[in-house]
Amino acid sequence: MSDLSEKTDEEIALRVQAGEEDVYGDLISRYEAKLMRYARKFLSDKEDATDIVQDIFIKAYENIQSFDATRRFSPWIYRIAHNEFVNALKKKATRRIVFTIDMDTLFPHLASTETADSAALERDMRETLEKHLKQVSVKYREPLVLYYLESLDYKEISEILQIPVSTVGVRLARGRASLQKIAAAQPDKPLYE
Repeated sequence: MSDLSEKTDEEIALRVQAGEEDVYGDLISRYEAKLMRYARKFLSDKEDATDIVQDIFIKAYENIQSFDATRRFSPWIYRIAHNEFVNALKKKATRRIVFTIDMDTLFPHLASTETADSAALERDMRETLEKHLKQVSVKYREPLVLYYLESLDYKEISEILQIPVSTVGVRLARGRASLQKIAAAQPDKPLYE
């Protein structure tokens, strides 16, 4: 691994595209812990998470030429991760087919505005996420992880999940509401307001 600490992810990706394969390790170093955290929150099996994160880096390397360096690298690799996680969940799912309609996409609502207490709320949300995340539906779990734990903005989450920005806001609001219900059902645990 070289010392590219001053370089952006996009600059390193350009160098990999130009044939400097050895600098790819710098991108792995920057994203390995983040993607493992994302995987552990998304998937239930820790061994699966490790294997899938390795697959993500292999896929990203194999497809690095398709990365547009005028855009941010993080949404690109998180999109690959999202696809791998969804595929892993599909493999584990039962074979029954259920017809569903994504109400968030059909009826998106504007996200609520931030309040003066947003920093305190975000800190409380992170604590609640750590305690109750596995109990939240995957549909709402993923945006919560990307927003609160990976610090991605609505637009980046929209690109990763390939849903409208307004739907990101809806899923975050519904995910927060779901977490609040779960936490309220367990009164010994702190509840955010």
